[in-house]
Amino acid sequence: MKSRILGATCAVLTVASISAAVLGVGATVKPAQAQAPATARNLPDFSDLVEQVGPSVVNIRTSEKVAVRPQQGGPNDEEMMEFFRRFGLPIPNLPRQAPRKSQPQPQQEEEQPKGVGSGFILSTDGLIMTNAHVVEGADEVVVTLTDKREFKAKIIGSDQRSDIALVKIEASGLPAVKVGDVGKLRVGEWVMAIGSPFGLDNSVTAGIVSAKLRDTGEYLPFIQTDVAINPGNSGGPLINMRGEVVGVNSQIYSRSGGYMGISFAIPMDEAVRVSDQLRSNGRVTRGRVGVQIDQVSKEVAESIGLGKPMGALVRGVESGSPADKAGVEAGDIITKFDGRSIDKSSDLPRIVGATKPGTRSTVTVFRRGATRELTVVVAEMEADNKIAAKGQSREEKPKASAAAQSFGLVVADLTDAQRKELGIKGGVRVDAATDAAARGGLREGDVILQVGNVDVASVREFESALSKFDKSKPLSVLFRREQWTQYTVLRASK
Repeated sequence: MKSRILGATCAVLTVASISAAVLGVGATVKPAQAQAPATARNLPDFSDLVEQVGPSVVNIRTSEKVAVRPQQGGPNDEEMMEFFRRFGLPIPNLPRQAPRKSQPQPQQEEEQPKGVGSGFILSTDGLIMTNAHVVEGADEVVVTLTDKREFKAKIIGSDQRSDIALVKIEASGLPAVKVGDVGKLRVGEWVMAIGSPFGLDNSVTAGIVSAKLRDTGEYLPFIQTDVAINPGNSGGPLINMRGEVVGVNSQIYSRSGGYMGISFAIPMDEAVRVSDQLRSNGRVTRGRVGVQIDQVSKEVAESIGLGKPMGALVRGVESGSPADKAGVEAGDIITKFDGRSIDKSSDLPRIVGATKPGTRSTVTVFRRGATRELTVVVAEMEADNKIAAKGQSREEKPKASAAAQSFGLVVADLTDAQRKELGIKGGVRVDAATDAAARGGLREGDVILQVGNVDVASVREFESALSKFDKSKPLSVLFRREQWTQYTVLRASK
């Protein structure tokens, strides 16, 4: 490498001497334009950060006990015969053994490796944070420090929704990490990860923050980065340039199973909130109000007078839930919870989940063109309960009225039994949906609850509402399909 550098230097000198020869001895070469001072920033050096934070990162190995049935006796006669045939040996006359009485053999348990992950030290007395999926189902957890000391760890608590777990080792004087302020983290900022990808301890990778508050369908908003994360990095820290942990590396987006340039980390403020509950209670309690929600589209927001797409559309309300008792209705759009704005539907479960059960909270809803406030007592979240889909009885289909024909709808009144079965007070059943209705996503069996922000409890009310509506404008329709309630926008056929 040294000779290559010297050679390059010589080449530069040779070009300079040739220029002097052409222009004459002592001639000076003036640049055509003055060079501007270099303004490019130097690439960051992570070596000091690695020395600072590296000792706080641990390798985590897990194992599980697997039931193994012991073999009975040695090889049987057939296995012995195969052995002699394979190696061309003369087959001896083996005495036939009397069949053994079948006796139940006790099963034995054997420790088998389950997985490898990462973690980092939260406190000097051995409290370690990692991902819940790293220790899930493990019967034994072994933590290895950078100085090669190994400890058997005890699982303090694990939370599947946030994918955070705490384990404890019996040690003292350990190097704990510094927790950073996620609120100050900026998109484009350099970050670093340390972990054990594929079991390779203390591997360091770096990149930038690609996005914040990224929704991936999970309970928490994630930090998206382009830091290389692979199997085994799970549970390791995401570190800013000040040596502070700002996230817990948790997931990657991949079509191949390996790193493809997109990785996700759990924000550290959320992780600390979960770990505090795990440390004190061994589990996490979250609030719930009992609503099924969806996004509010731009078309729906404009057609019902909301102005802009925001809030969480209530598609269904669980019977007897806090929301039901508070008067929340299907079709409401929740715009605030305890004064905190709901910009998108995923904000609601996070805000409610962080609310302590038993808290009296204010829910702001947009209903039929007006805003109202309701008081709800937050309950504790429990196991997800699937609402059984209920069928609808069929009756003879009536003909479409003149008002409904322009939207391609044929509707019928609901019977008292159907209303009771569906748990609704009014509405009309869709018996046929063509043209505008079909384009808007309506189909046979749907129940229309509102048209143009007007409740409809019967075909007569439905027709009256349509007759007063300006057909040149888009019509907002609130409808229910099985247990879900949602909006669509129809445009009358010309």
